[in-house]
Amino acid sequence: MPRRKQAKRTTVKDLRSILRLTYEQGLSVRAISERLQISKTSVSTYLLRAREAGVTWPLPAVYENEAALQRALFRRMGRPPQDLSEPEWPRVAQELKCKGVTLTLLWQEYRAVHPDGYGYTWFCEKFDAYRRRANPTYRHRHAAGALMQTDYAGPTVEVIDPQTGEVRQAQIFVAVLAASSLTFAMASFGQRLPDWIEGQTRALSYFGGVPKAIVCDNLKAGVVKALWFEPTLNQTFAAMAEHYDTTILPTRSRKPRDKGKVEGAVLIVERWILARLRHRRFFNLADLNAAIGELLEELNNRPMRHSGKSRRQLFEEIERAALAPLPSEPFEYAEWKTAKVHPDYHVEVDKTFYSVPHRLIGRRVDVRLTYRAVEIFQDHTRVASHVRRSQRSGHVTVNEHMPKAHQRYANMTPAHLIKMAARIGVNAATLVERVMRQRPHPEQGYRSAMGIIALARRYERDRLEAACERALAINAISYSSVSAILKSGLDRASPATEPIKAAPSHANIRGGTYYQ
Repeated sequence: MPRRKQAKRTTVKDLRSILRLTYEQGLSVRAISERLQISKTSVSTYLLRAREAGVTWPLPAVYENEAALQRALFRRMGRPPQDLSEPEWPRVAQELKCKGVTLTLLWQEYRAVHPDGYGYTWFCEKFDAYRRRANPTYRHRHAAGALMQTDYAGPTVEVIDPQTGEVRQAQIFVAVLAASSLTFAMASFGQRLPDWIEGQTRALSYFGGVPKAIVCDNLKAGVVKALWFEPTLNQTFAAMAEHYDTTILPTRSRKPRDKGKVEGAVLIVERWILARLRHRRFFNLADLNAAIGELLEELNNRPMRHSGKSRRQLFEEIERAALAPLPSEPFEYAEWKTAKVHPDYHVEVDKTFYSVPHRLIGRRVDVRLTYRAVEIFQDHTRVASHVRRSQRSGHVTVNEHMPKAHQRYANMTPAHLIKMAARIGVNAATLVERVMRQRPHPEQGYRSAMGIIALARRYERDRLEAACERALAINAISYSSVSAILKSGLDRASPATEPIKAAPSHANIRGGTYYQ
């Protein structure tokens, strides 16, 4: 295929030749084009501009200056003269911030006041030049180990549930080290706080160290108040930063330059990784992250054009040694909540009640909730710790958290009550056991059993043991029967020498068979 000839640049001398050949020799546009090696379109355009500007041949004396001839022919291209009224560019920039106001509208208002003012193209160019002067871009040179920037990519990846066929959109988390541009990416099913924390911790693990600061988007899950000078972080996010001994620096809203490094990394991940996965189907998050990991290694090992080295090479050369070492244990995700201690000295956490010392009734406490434990703090001091229950119901109580009076009742179990009665004697233990066994629920016999045991404080143990033996013999299984035996002194009489009189026959007496 023949190589295309490069177009010849037209000079002022060529403009004079076009006018001379047209008006002196009467040559056609085609003939002039062939002689001067200029396209026919250009020749026609220059002749049209000369006629509109009133320029003929021979040239008037005013056009003997080449600059004057050029200004006369090319004024229509929008090149404004130097004496045009300059718009108030600060006012234009301020007006442009108003909702619905466009640069076209502002230019129309400007031309309404200055009909011979700037054309739209030059108006826009002049405004762009002013904006660049007013807001110059600062190119920051990042020190090694100083920053890690994190954000989420816009595009998502579909993950299909093989059981139900449900399609879920996986979010792509991206992190980059500012000095070496070493990049990390992973997929998760959301941008909630657990996903956000997992992304940060896995990125630090991937880099094998901790930078001095983490610059992140002001995600609502992690940043409570996105103030530039004093941002307020979520307690869990702040605890993560404390665990890794680093600083969190949230960016401002709608200010992408605050985290320009990760904005560029997100674009690279979208083009280098997500674009290559667009035709693949994934049925679980693990497979998707495995595919991302393979392409991520290719990306980090690929030489960059501006340096000739890969991101991995730069990381090993300048940044690995500058990172602080990782802590011995990875950060354990925990949620923080505030709760009020109920009158029964328990706090409700995830629909389960956990005890705290009873002196904190009515106080506000902080609750740290992990997958395995529930820790309760009061004034930054841990006051209780429990193993987290998997079921969302019931009470988890520590005896030491109870008042002394409640602790006595807390140990009230059938086995414990029988053990206490056995200290009095065999008959007392047998009677207490029968008291609870004859009730539909053992708890219904607790008070009666406790009353029988408490009689030992008023009577000698031998007498109480004998009273229990007599109550068993006459089948009087109750606290009131034992108390009546002791008050009447029947405990001193032997059941064998004092036979029980048979009940008189009467129509109103039911008899023993009634209770069988």
